[in-house]
Amino acid sequence: MKIGQRVFKDGMIHAGALRELAGIDPDLVLVFGAAASFARGDLHAGLRASFPTARLAGCSTAGEIAGEEVHDGALVVTAIRFEATALRLVSERVAAMEESEAAGGRIGERLNGPDLRAILLFSKGLGVNGSAIIGGITSRIDASVAVTGGLAGDGGAFQRTWVLDDDGVHDDGVVGIGLYGDAVRVGYGSYGGWEPFGPARRVTRCAGNVLFELDGEPALNVYKRYLGDYAKDLPASGLLFPFEMLGEDHGRLGLIRTILGIDEQAGSLVLAGDIDPHGYLRLMHASTDALVNGAETAAETTRDMVRDCGAGLAVLVSCVGRKLVMGDHVDEEVEVVAEALAEGTVTTGFYSYGEISPFSTTTECKLHNQTMTITFVAEDAH
Repeated sequence: MKIGQRVFKDGMIHAGALRELAGIDPDLVLVFGAAASFARGDLHAGLRASFPTARLAGCSTAGEIAGEEVHDGALVVTAIRFEATALRLVSERVAAMEESEAAGGRIGERLNGPDLRAILLFSKGLGVNGSAIIGGITSRIDASVAVTGGLAGDGGAFQRTWVLDDDGVHDDGVVGIGLYGDAVRVGYGSYGGWEPFGPARRVTRCAGNVLFELDGEPALNVYKRYLGDYAKDLPASGLLFPFEMLGEDHGRLGLIRTILGIDEQAGSLVLAGDIDPHGYLRLMHASTDALVNGAETAAETTRDMVRDCGAGLAVLVSCVGRKLVMGDHVDEEVEVVAEALAEGTVTTGFYSYGEISPFSTTTECKLHNQTMTITFVAEDAH
C-alpha cells in the first residue's frame, strides 16, 4: 500500500504538484476541501487529467485535516495505491430528503459482495437524512461490514455542500467506496466528549429527522429559550449546543444530534439524523479539554483494533461544532489522534455536518454528531 498527499493552501490544484502523486499510480484519490474549491467547476477535470485511471471521491468541508494540522480554505489531495485490495466506487443522487433511504439501499446493493470488508461513505451535508442513508446501505450488506465516513460541510454557512465522484462534482451526491478481500485491515473509533446540561425533555412530535415538539411545545421555542443570546445566530449557533438522545427509560444511547436547520413558521428543528419518536432529548455543551480527550479515546479505540498493523491511512471526520468550540486550539484534537496511531500513518479528513461510524464495540453503523470519528485502513503485510 502506497500513499501520497499534497495540501494546496490556496484551495486550487496545481498540475505540476500532482505529478509525484500520480507516480504511485493510485487506485483511489480522496479530496477534501473548501466549498469554493468544489463550486468553481474545474476541480474534477483537473483531477482527472492528473489521475486518468484512479477512482475519485471526496467532499466539501467545514475545515480540512492533513497530518497534524487543520486548514481552512485548502484542498487536501490523498492518493492511495492498494497492492492486494480490490475497490469499487458507486454514487447516487439525493434530490430530496425523503429519497435518502432508497439511495442508501441502492448503494448497499451495488457494493454488496461476499468479500466486502468495509465501505467509506461521503454524502451531501444538507437536505439529507444521514440515518436513513445508512439504514438503506446496512439493509443490503452483511452485518459484519463496517460503514464509516461523513456528511459534507460548507464552512458553517449551511447553504450548499458538494460531493466528488468519478463523474464530477455534485451538490446532491452520495458516494460509496467498497473495499474487498482478505488483505485489507480496517479499524475505527468514534467518541464525543460533550456533557449534558438541563432536564431531559420528551419528544412529543417528530418525523424522521425533523423535531416539531418537546414536552408538547414547539421545539424551536424551547431551544431558543435555552440558547438565549445565541438564538439570533441560528442555525450556526446550534452547533455549540447539540442534543443527546435518550431512550424511553432516560437511558443514554450514545448518540448526539446536531441542528442543521430551523423552520420559524413550523417552529421545528432539522437534525442531522433520525430522532426516537418515543425518546427524550437533552442539551449538551463541551470544553476544549473534554473534546480533545474524546478524540484521544477514539484514537486509542482505533489503535487497539489494528494494533498488529503498521502504518496506513487514517481518515478523520470531526464535527464542525467541535471546531467552533475549540477555536484556535482545534489542532490539538488532530495531534492527539496522530500521536496515538502507528508512526508513518498518513492522516487526511475534514470537519463535517455528521459522522458515520459503528459503535466502537460493534459493527452496527450509526450517524453520529459532534464526535471525532476515525477510520484506519491498511493492508496485511503477510
